[in-house]
Amino acid sequence: MKSMGIFNYMRKYRHENLFLCQDDKADLMAVIAIHSTVLGPAMGGTRVLNYESELDAIEDALRLSLGMTYKYAAAGMNYGGAKAVVMTDPKRKDREILFRTLGKFINRLGGKFRTGEDVGTTLEDMEYLYMETPYVNTLPEYLGGVGEISPLTAFGVIQGMKACANANFGSDDLKGKIIALQGVGSVGSSMVEQLCDMGASLIITDVNKSAVDNLVKKFKVQKVAPEKIYSVECDIFSPCALGAILNDETIPKLKCKIVCGAANNQLKEARHGDLLTENGILYAPDYVVNAGGAIYDADRLIGEFNAKRGKAKVARIYQNTEKVINIAKSRGIPTYKAADVLAEERIKAIANVKRYHEDLKLR
Repeated sequence: MKSMGIFNYMRKYRHENLFLCQDDKADLMAVIAIHSTVLGPAMGGTRVLNYESELDAIEDALRLSLGMTYKYAAAGMNYGGAKAVVMTDPKRKDREILFRTLGKFINRLGGKFRTGEDVGTTLEDMEYLYMETPYVNTLPEYLGGVGEISPLTAFGVIQGMKACANANFGSDDLKGKIIALQGVGSVGSSMVEQLCDMGASLIITDVNKSAVDNLVKKFKVQKVAPEKIYSVECDIFSPCALGAILNDETIPKLKCKIVCGAANNQLKEARHGDLLTENGILYAPDYVVNAGGAIYDADRLIGEFNAKRGKAKVARIYQNTEKVINIAKSRGIPTYKAADVLAEERIKAIANVKRYHEDLKLR
């Protein structure tokens, strides 16, 4: 983005809006990027991170909002993509003033953008936002929300993992499969629990050593140092930390048949999706398989929330992953491109439906 400029970047990927939010008293510097409202209101989480520069924050918001559009489109949901990022220390203590101020900015958009939890934010942070704006998806149950969504994100990734296993091994049973899991935060730790219940054999890592040790003790899984996870002999490598970890340095080290994880923007560059295919590794596009929390969280927006219905919708990630694999096979393209085809064809189709309605209004 730095070489092409912000507006050229937005034009290339068809972003609609970019909002910069600043407040001295709250020490708030935030970016809200809205990629698309073709399918419906734009939704995406609020991320808190110590970015190295303002341009890094803007680029992250733009990239993540694009990913959210494709995530909702591929999942068959009627929402567009957006993202908010806050430039500050994720461990910052004065969170009420920070998030209530951000909530005022979000409220000014009048529902064009709805948000929820993401890296560096909590349900308590969402409560602060909700004090200033109703456009918050992720809320505790006593405020009408669905509560913690990480287990459903984990459940969705595992559905994608099962679909990949079925395509590669001829069975979607994960019992006995060796899975190398990178990152044991809220989603990763839930995946550890669910996969262990299925009888999978796990090797885990994280920069948070105490979190790793607690899981090793509780579930009797193996652990390795963070830099060793790429070269572990395994059936499935599952990246569940931050993005851009599939790159020129790491891909040659992989000793797996499948890559399927919860992290966003796993490919550092698009060509790394090609490299995975060339190396005989089946890649589950991240925005397809990690949509579970977003799907579950949004279910209450169509009426009274029903947990069974919400989980059933998340389970469809299995079928969505199969669709991507089948498109890749039939068109002879890598799965990351096939996922884009699935999302783009739906966006185009719905845009045509909306255009038809607009034509009727003009008659």
